[in-house]
Amino acid sequence: MPEYRYPKYFKEVVLVKRPYIKIEWCIFVVSDPEISEQEPDGRYRFWKKIPELENRCLRVVTLEDKITIHNAFPDRRFSL
Repeated sequence: MPEYRYPKYFKEVVLVKRPYIKIEWCIFVVSDPEISEQEPDGRYRFWKKIPELENRCLRVVTLEDKITIHNAFPDRRFSL
């Protein structure tokens, strides 16, 4: 399993703003996504349903290396 990284923005902004999001969920999404795509700036988006979020999709955004988790949020507009 890769050694995931969590920059200051993720720890001090994302997790503070969304305290219900668990790092384990982010790793679960990135390591086995249902869908993923690369953004024009090189970052990656990953989606997967999370049972604990009432089966909503969690979107996790990483940097180009796919191991630095930059952002995560329930994606209300996205469905599988």
